[in-house]
Amino acid sequence: MFEAVAFYLFAFLTIAMFYITVTTSQALYALTALAAGMIFISAFFFILGADFLGAIQIVVYSGAVMALYSFGMMFFDTTREVKERQGNSAVVLGLSIISAILVVVIFATPIISDNITALYPVTEGAGNTQEVGMVLFTKYLVPFELAAVMLLVAMVAGIVLAGKKMDLSLTLMKEHEIRMMREEDKNKKVLS
Repeated sequence: MFEAVAFYLFAFLTIAMFYITVTTSQALYALTALAAGMIFISAFFFILGADFLGAIQIVVYSGAVMALYSFGMMFFDTTREVKERQGNSAVVLGLSIISAILVVVIFATPIISDNITALYPVTEGAGNTQEVGMVLFTKYLVPFELAAVMLLVAMVAGIVLAGKKMDLSLTLMKEHEIRMMREEDKNKKVLS
């Protein structure tokens, strides 16, 4: 009875937080709701008895990923309207094909590797952390490594995108140039 009530409560809260994340126009509200939704997802792991995965959900997603998002928010001006220019379509097509192949390999590897077993099978008294480690580094090793590579590529792409926005270096500018630039920004905000 307790598990059913907890499940429906956390399901409602998780859906509500992600709904706020998607529909709000304020970046700070979206970031806070996203962090709360990720914490509520960890409650499902705790209900299922997977304490290690619940703790990892809180530490990795709610901690590290949200810190990364908040640093990204500091670099980008969320109030400014973004105008994208289309890049080389061949590069976009090539990256899309590579991404699609990686996703297919990540999802197909566990299906293909049904015959793979751990060299040291988990005993009955083993803890949750040991069981997760054995399965993760035997049967799901290839998808785990491919996901790590994809995260690395995403991080490098984020750094490249953030670097393109920094055309001017405030440390190399003179004080009157900085004042003029701030006045121009104020005038643009007044006109819009």
